[in-house]
Amino acid sequence: MKDAPPITVIADETAYAEAVQLALDSSAAYYADGTSTLDDDSYDRLVRGIEAYERDHPEQVLPQSPTGKVAGGAVVGDVPHLTPMLSLDNVFGAEQLADWAASVERRIGRPVTAWAVEPKLDGLAISARYRRGRLVQLVTRGDGVAGEDVSHAIGTILGLPGRLTDPVTIELRGEVMMTTAQFEEACAKRQAHDGTTFANPRSAAAGSLRTRERPYVCEQTFFGYGALPYPDDTSELAAGLREWPHSEVMAWVAGQGVQTTAVTPVAGTVVATIAEAQVRVEQIAAARPDLEFGIDGIVVKCDLAADQAAAGFSSRAPRWAVAYKLPATEKITKLVGVEWNTGRTGVIAPRAVLEPVELDGSIVTYATLHNVADIGRRGLMLGDSVTVYKAGDVIPRVEAPVVHLRTGDERPIPIPEVCPSCGDAIDTSQERWRCVRGRGCRAIASISYAAGRDQLDIEGLADNRIKQMLDTGLIADFADLFYLTREQLLGLERMGAVSTDNLLAAFERAKAQPLSRVFCALGVRGTGRSMSRRIARHFGTMAAIRAADAAAIQEVEGIGPEKAPVVVAELAELAPLIDKLVAAGVNMTEPGVPEGGLAVAAAAGADVEAGELELPLAGMSVVVTGAMSGELEALSRNEMNELIERAGGKASSGVSAKTSLLVAGEKAGSKRAKAESLGVRIVSPEEFADLVRPVL
Repeated sequence: MKDAPPITVIADETAYAEAVQLALDSSAAYYADGTSTLDDDSYDRLVRGIEAYERDHPEQVLPQSPTGKVAGGAVVGDVPHLTPMLSLDNVFGAEQLADWAASVERRIGRPVTAWAVEPKLDGLAISARYRRGRLVQLVTRGDGVAGEDVSHAIGTILGLPGRLTDPVTIELRGEVMMTTAQFEEACAKRQAHDGTTFANPRSAAAGSLRTRERPYVCEQTFFGYGALPYPDDTSELAAGLREWPHSEVMAWVAGQGVQTTAVTPVAGTVVATIAEAQVRVEQIAAARPDLEFGIDGIVVKCDLAADQAAAGFSSRAPRWAVAYKLPATEKITKLVGVEWNTGRTGVIAPRAVLEPVELDGSIVTYATLHNVADIGRRGLMLGDSVTVYKAGDVIPRVEAPVVHLRTGDERPIPIPEVCPSCGDAIDTSQERWRCVRGRGCRAIASISYAAGRDQLDIEGLADNRIKQMLDTGLIADFADLFYLTREQLLGLERMGAVSTDNLLAAFERAKAQPLSRVFCALGVRGTGRSMSRRIARHFGTMAAIRAADAAAIQEVEGIGPEKAPVVVAELAELAPLIDKLVAAGVNMTEPGVPEGGLAVAAAAGADVEAGELELPLAGMSVVVTGAMSGELEALSRNEMNELIERAGGKASSGVSAKTSLLVAGEKAGSKRAKAESLGVRIVSPEEFADLVRPVL
C-alpha cells in the first residue's frame, strides 16, 4: 500500500462503538480547552481505524461517528461562520501526494499550473472579523459551521493587529499558537499560580484563548492563512479577494500588518509542479526542528482561484487542498521511573524511564529530565501521563505532566539524599546538583574521557590501568599523567619495559595536541568537542580563555548568558589542574589562529566573516556523512570536524536549511537525500580536500 499511514485496528462492533465514543470525547476536550485523553497522533490513528472499520462494515456505521465531520463532530460555540471553516484531508508520503494532485487535475479537467506550499501550523484555527479596519470579534472554528466567541482575548495575541492598514471590513483566518518562549512563560505563570504546568503549547494556547477569568495573561501568536470578504460585499477589494491567487491574497494580508509565515524560515511558496511541491515539503520538514513554533505537516493547495472553484468541496474539506502529515514529534506516554546518574564532572542528572512510545520514527524509552529544580517546576510525579518531545537529532525530553489524566495513584519522585555513585554528600547550592567530590567522584571516567581519541588521544591507557594508577596514588587527575616516571610505571603490576616506553611516548605526543583538544579534555560543563574548538579559535591561547570574564566568553558563538558564567566558574575550579598542565609543558595554543585569537583579529579590523583571514570555509555550516576517501580516508569524524573549524567553518551533525555544504562519502544515505531536497551544495571527499587545502 502506498505511503500507508498507521491506524488503530478495530476488531469488532463493540470495539468500534468504544472507539467512536473515545474519539468524540477526545475531540470535544481538544476543541474545548485543549485537553484530551489522546495525543494528536493517537487520535489520528484512532479515526483512521474507525474509517477502515466503516469501509468494511457500512451497515454498522453510527450516526455520531467522527468520520466525515469537521473537528471530529465536536460542536463548540454558537457564533455562525460566514462560510464554513473546514478541515483538510491528509496524505502521508510522496506517492499519495502525487495521486491526490492527479485526482485534482482530473476533477478540474486541466493541469494545475501553480501549487501553493506552506506549513501546517499546530495551533487553534480562528476567524478574526474586522469592521472598517478595526478588530471587533474573534471566533474559534468549533464544528466548522459555528464557533465560540473569544473576543475577550483581543489584545493578547501578537501578529493580530487591532487595526488594519486599510479601513476594510473583512474576515481573516489563521492559527493562534504559542511559540517556545511564550509556552515557557505561560508554564511559569501557571506554576506560580497553582503549581501545575500546561501539557504542550497547543493545549496552553487553547486553554488561554478560552479562559475569561484567570489572574494572569498568557501571550500568544497569530499567523494568518486566508482572507474572506463578507458574502454581501460587492466592493472592488472583495471581488479581488475572490479572484486573486492564494499567494496574492496572502501578500495583501501581510500588507495589512497581519503576521503570516512569510516572516519565518518556512514561508509559503508557489511552485509549478507537484514534484517541486514535494521538494518544498521536504525543505519545510527539514527546517522543523529549528522552528520556534510547532508544525504538524505541510499544506499543498491550488494557488489559482479558478482551480479552487473548479475542484470544489466535500462535506468536510476542500478538494483543492491537502495536508501532508509529518511524523509525530510529541506523544503522551507514562513516566514509570527515574534513574539518577553521576556524570564524569560530578553532576547528578535524572533520566526519565518511559513506557516505550514511537516518536519521530524511533522507539523512545528514556528522556531528559534536566535536574531536580526542573522536576519541581513541572510538577512531575511517578505514574504521570507525560508529553514527550523529540525532533530530528534532538534527545527526547519530558515536557510536562498531563494533569487532567491523573488518577490519584501517582506518587512523588524519590530525590536522592546522597550521591548515587559514591554515596558522598550532594552540593545542592545550584540547580544542577553535584557530588561534593566533583570530578573526583568519577575520576576513572574523567581521566578516561580526557585520554580519549577525540581529546588527548593517549593510546594504550585503558580504564583498568587508570584504576591501577589511582589505587596506588600515582595520579589524582589526568594532569598527573605527564609527571609519571619510567620507574613508577615499571612498578605497576603487568607493566613491562615496552608497554612503559610506549605509554610515555603517548604522553609526550599528547602534550603537543592543539588547545581545542586540551580544553575539551578538561570536561568543562556546557562544552563539548565542537564548542571547545570554537572557544580555542576565538581566544587562541589558554591564558586568554582564563582571563576572559562572562561577557567575553559569551561572545563565542553558541554560548548564551546562562552558560557563560558556568564556563567561567568551571575554569576557576579547574585552575590547579590547568596550572599543572602548563607546568608539564602541555601545549596551550591553537595552531593556525592569529595571535590573540579570532576575537582580537576581528577587533583589530579583520573581517572574519568575509574571509579576510583567508579561511576557505569562513561563515559556512558543514556536515560530513559517509566514508571518507583519498587524503581524508584516515581521518575520524572528529578529526574531520576539526579540519572544518580550522578552515573557518562550523561543523554540524544534521542537515538543515542552514547547512552550507555537505561532504558526502560512500554510503552517504539519508543526509545526502535531504541535502539534495534542500538544494545544499554537495562535494566529494576529494573535492573537499582541495577546498580546504590551505589548512589541510
